[in-house]
Amino acid sequence: MTKPPAHRRHLPTSPFNAPPAPGPVQKFDVGDRVAHDRYGLGRVIGVEEDIAVLVDFATRQERIPGPYTKLTKL
Repeated sequence: MTKPPAHRRHLPTSPFNAPPAPGPVQKFDVGDRVAHDRYGLGRVIGVEEDIAVLVDFATRQERIPGPYTKLTKL
């Protein structure tokens, strides 16, 4: 007689878990003040619909592609 397989408990830190669903994509408008983790404070000067935003950080202009994980609206 064989034993039924033991129930394995779910480990939340398992590398085999599906990644969490991404949240809604932030919407930016021209003129919005933003902060970036790497470049600092800036102002949005261009928007490509759900693709990227162009931001003026005073010393440089950067095109930030979506999703905007390091960019927050102020």
